[in-house]
Amino acid sequence: MASQDWFEKDFYAILGVPADADSTAIKKAYRKLARTLHPDQAPGDAKAEKRFKEIGEAYAVLSSDEDRKQYDAIRSMSHGGARFSSGGPGGGGAGFEDVFSNLFGGSGGAGGGGRGGNVRFNTGAGGGGGGQPNLEDLLGGMFSGQQGQQRQQGYGGFGSTAGPRRGQDLEAHATLSFRDAVQGSTVTLRTADGSKITARIPVGVKDGQKIRLRGKGNPGDQGAPAGDLMLTVQVGGHPVFGRDGDNLTVDLPVTFAEAALGATVSVPTLSGDPVKVKIAAGTPNGRVLRVKGRGIAAKNHTGDLLAKVSVAIPQRLSDKAREAVEVLRAEEADADPRADVFARARQG
Repeated sequence: MASQDWFEKDFYAILGVPADADSTAIKKAYRKLARTLHPDQAPGDAKAEKRFKEIGEAYAVLSSDEDRKQYDAIRSMSHGGARFSSGGPGGGGAGFEDVFSNLFGGSGGAGGGGRGGNVRFNTGAGGGGGGQPNLEDLLGGMFSGQQGQQRQQGYGGFGSTAGPRRGQDLEAHATLSFRDAVQGSTVTLRTADGSKITARIPVGVKDGQKIRLRGKGNPGDQGAPAGDLMLTVQVGGHPVFGRDGDNLTVDLPVTFAEAALGATVSVPTLSGDPVKVKIAAGTPNGRVLRVKGRGIAAKNHTGDLLAKVSVAIPQRLSDKAREAVEVLRAEEADADPRADVFARARQG
């Protein structure tokens, strides 16, 4: 911030608080104004955006004990109508030279030849010009106890140890349904101060995943970016579908006859449109059938739908069905499906 801004701007009036307001009142006033003037509340309103920047600038100074002390001291110089201009003949009000010549020697200075004749002020960053003191160096010495040789960073060199501060990051949690997590969604969050944040959840977000929403945190100081919002996503379950990376999983019940003789059956998808898959004759229980491109649409590819065959054993048999099964058992009487298991068990 330019040095002269501290003389010309009334930060207390901008926030609507008295000059003796405590830090709590200042913070409360700022938050109230920030809620109503935030750009998200009035998109495209240039006047509101300008006011929002002004209150951010005022709060940045008044919320810092050191900056506020120096601001009050500088502002006190302008009480009674003193204004800072380029100085010289015809200038409206007292110039930099006029005010500071009285502070640092006036006409009584060594070698003085009239008021302020030996004190010149340089607003440039270089501070050169035959050893002429820089205004910000002088103010730094007046209000922070330092000599003019050391300049501080920040608002015009007035003792602040850093420039405009970036907004604080926020943390939040959002719970999504399984379908919204897979297909993407938009959620609306409410912050501690009552404002709303709308965030787009990307397709395929996982349970426990953290998403950084840039610029959705607290607003920064004048000229500094807003902070980020770190959103942790919790994903609910689904009664039919599961997830394996970018693939969707589903258990596919088939009858004994379908598994033994082969068949073409329908498989449900998350979109609601069933797809057909072929069950080969002799398909065992637990075999996984892959349906290409029916999984999660990731950034660079789309996952598959993995259908796991689950042979359904009938709980009740009709007389005719029982007779058929008994015939099958008789046909397989000499076959031992567990023989290979025992053979491999002995090898281990």
